[in-house]
Amino acid sequence: MLRKKKKQDSKFRFKNKDIVSIHDLSKEEIIHILETAARIEKQNRLGINRNLFKGKVLATLFFEVSTRTRLSFESAFEKLGGKIIGFADAGVSSTKKGESLKDTVNTVEQYADIIAMRHPLDGAARLAADNTKIPIINGGDGANQHPTQTLLDLYTIKKSQDHITELKIAMVGDLKYGRTVHSLAVALSLFKCRLYFVAPRQLRMPEDIKQFLKEKEIAFTEHEKVEEVIETVDVLYVTRIQQERFADPIEYEKVKNVYVIKKDMLNHVKPNLAIMHPLPRVNEISTDVDNTKHAIYFQQAANGIPIRQAVMALALGIAK
Repeated sequence: MLRKKKKQDSKFRFKNKDIVSIHDLSKEEIIHILETAARIEKQNRLGINRNLFKGKVLATLFFEVSTRTRLSFESAFEKLGGKIIGFADAGVSSTKKGESLKDTVNTVEQYADIIAMRHPLDGAARLAADNTKIPIINGGDGANQHPTQTLLDLYTIKKSQDHITELKIAMVGDLKYGRTVHSLAVALSLFKCRLYFVAPRQLRMPEDIKQFLKEKEIAFTEHEKVEEVIETVDVLYVTRIQQERFADPIEYEKVKNVYVIKKDMLNHVKPNLAIMHPLPRVNEISTDVDNTKHAIYFQQAANGIPIRQAVMALALGIAK
């Protein structure tokens, strides 16, 4: 039997709320998370709330290799006085012995107040959330969802453009397997953004995402060349062609370097253009772009700290 989490009477009912999919959040809830992150970031600069998570334990269960996401969660929690348990390699956990995901999270919830997890299988985070009493924060499940990445992307866009509504945003690269762009496209539909999808034919945005956007009456077009859109957009969101998602190495070789953003491509772009990337970067953005005013991907990574602090504080009922 699934164990339901208790509902709260607060405006947004964030306490004990799982953050599994961006679909689970309304526009108002997303805005509240962004505002909470901005408040926490300001407090961090002032040295306030250093013990916000004191006495709380975060379990990081990373069944799939991760550097940035895991370290971001752990840093976010430790910076505010919390303690960390967990693993960064499923090979050292009891899953190697055949333990089910359900049994793993049911055991870990005895030791922790909140769980951040990443898993290679689509739907794994939902399964974990449905079988625990403590909040589950999805750090990525297969090619499915990565909601905290989406939230930090929205936070980054808002900070760079001063708003999110009705912006022109291009997504470039692996749009088929890239879970970051799937979640981001859904979230941006709430803000009526105009979307441009730039990808090789074999890596186009999935039909279910495009159908969702059509139903929401969100304008989008598909392209195969970055040059077709780079001078039009406010945000260029570049993604890595993910070798690990290809069953056939030959297919990967055909597309691995199809898009490379170089400094000389920026000569006629809009002054406010922001170039983003969820990282890790391979060859898709030349290092000569790094020192331009348009490159904000390292700030984007830094924004994961206040966003994840906000999400965890809300889920734990510490922030309102």
